[in-house]
Amino acid sequence: MQLSLYLRLTFYTNHTKFYLMKKNYVTILFVLLIGFGLNAQTSGELTVSTTTSSTGGNYAPRNVVAIWIEDEAGYFVKTLLAYAQARITHLNTWQATTTEAGSPFNVVDAITGATRTSHATRNCSWDGTDIDGNLVDDGNYKVWMELTDKNATGNFSSFNFAKGTEPESLTPSNVPSFATITIDWVPLGTDITDNNIQEDFTIFPNPTSGKFEISGEALKEIEIRSIFGDLISKGSSSQINISDQPNGIYLILITTDKGIAIEKIVKQ
Repeated sequence: MQLSLYLRLTFYTNHTKFYLMKKNYVTILFVLLIGFGLNAQTSGELTVSTTTSSTGGNYAPRNVVAIWIEDEAGYFVKTLLAYAQARITHLNTWQATTTEAGSPFNVVDAITGATRTSHATRNCSWDGTDIDGNLVDDGNYKVWMELTDKNATGNFSSFNFAKGTEPESLTPSNVPSFATITIDWVPLGTDITDNNIQEDFTIFPNPTSGKFEISGEALKEIEIRSIFGDLISKGSSSQINISDQPNGIYLILITTDKGIAIEKIVKQ
């Protein structure tokens, strides 16, 4: 006898919630990836990762760094990360765009902190909203990165990506002061809300360098898929190793006694 599993998916447009019953979690994954196509303001998450290095300034290895989003026309949308205090005014490109937007050095919802004492991998994310918390329109956007270790403009670069119903995974070439760059957009048009399955397990570490563990009760099956839906691994072991996969975002489909949940993990 074949058992069919029904899950409830929740779709959000700007003001309305819809429910849909599905039998097959492969369909769920497909819906998760394409988002809700009628929505011109797709919700989702952009994950950004980069490893910094010196500009050759006299304060190295101490450095200040900022990462932010601008739209296609060059207007400031939101700051994702800003490590700077006393020398914040030397992040001239970031200062200029936030000042033009009428909010100099705006860090609403951003990761913030003091001047960094060394270089490392910096991670941040964007939920698709502006500084007022409004979901922005789908379209082409830019991730900007700026770093300096002197009392002057340092290095800065921008990278294009598309916010919409399709996932996008980018690995731009290294640029001065920024290497091993990953930019991943995952539309999140759905939430699985059946019995709060997500609360029954944990994934650690996340982000990961390759190895991670899923802990929880009654884990029956675990699938790892790319953001495009390609199957990477499938089994019952809670010890997962994706060291042989490229950096980026991966989807985890976890089957428990209560149903199936979909989570994300970042490999960097």
